[in-house]
Amino acid sequence: MVLLSPAEMTRFALNRFVVLGRVGMDLYAHPPGARVEEALSFTPALGGSAGNIAVALARQGAGASLLSCVADDAVGRYCLAELDRYGVGRRHVLSVPGRNSLAVTETCANHCQVVLYRSNAADLAVSTAQVDAVDFAAIGALVVTGTALSAEPSRSATLRAIKLAKVAGALTILDLDYRANAWASQSEAASVCLRAAQVCDAIIGNDEEFGLIAGAYDRGPGLARDLAAGALFTIYKRGAEGSTTFAAQAEFETRVFSVKAQKPMGAGDGFMGGLLAALARGLLLPEAVRRGSATAAMIVAGVGCAPASPDLAALDRFMAKH
Repeated sequence: MVLLSPAEMTRFALNRFVVLGRVGMDLYAHPPGARVEEALSFTPALGGSAGNIAVALARQGAGASLLSCVADDAVGRYCLAELDRYGVGRRHVLSVPGRNSLAVTETCANHCQVVLYRSNAADLAVSTAQVDAVDFAAIGALVVTGTALSAEPSRSATLRAIKLAKVAGALTILDLDYRANAWASQSEAASVCLRAAQVCDAIIGNDEEFGLIAGAYDRGPGLARDLAAGALFTIYKRGAEGSTTFAAQAEFETRVFSVKAQKPMGAGDGFMGGLLAALARGLLLPEAVRRGSATAAMIVAGVGCAPASPDLAALDRFMAKH
């Protein structure tokens, strides 16, 4: 059995999370299944990895606040209004002029077209001043996403946030969240993300992401196991094949929940939110990973990411049925 220490469980039990990273507006082609170029209309939804994680946490009863920036325009105001609607704190979200965060996408089972407008992404304007305004001593954990490390000033702000959180006793959770188009080069992404992974308390990523920071795909599982020796745990995800959780003295496999996928996006965000919300409720790590997996399945089976994120009652019904 993989157990967290009393101190670690006490920290999770604070049930307060700060999520640092990307948030924006997603426009989904309508009707569901239509290609972008064939759409009769588009349906808006809150999106972005950090935004989706924060929504998943809030929907499952956790206290979640976002640390990010949005455009100082109608799209940014939409994001702020949606954060309010989902119950995500936005005290540390700033509106910045001259930037954007918009994605146009479609609903499909496999390879969805996604058009990203991130040439001057608002969320990458997060500053060290924003980070310094956070009371990390009052939270259970800081969750950072890899995309936030892809460019300045967000990179320096993210690394500073990890440092300040650790000094304050908060746990630090890294979602590798590698998006090639966000980085200047693959080698830079590997170096920076590995640096962050080596100092965080928990690292979660898929097989390609661990392969990236390991320097080769087949070295990914070994690196995930090695990182766990100095962390609470690492989770190595393999898509439809499930995941392996590594801890200092144990490891275990978790299967996925079989659903008819409507899209591939949002699974990792839901996994993170469901996992951490369960740990905050005092559940053991294996059950928390199962609940993360179930959350991921429900999100890929729905339209949109934040709108498909389940509350606790819906999640319990789904897990009982499956």
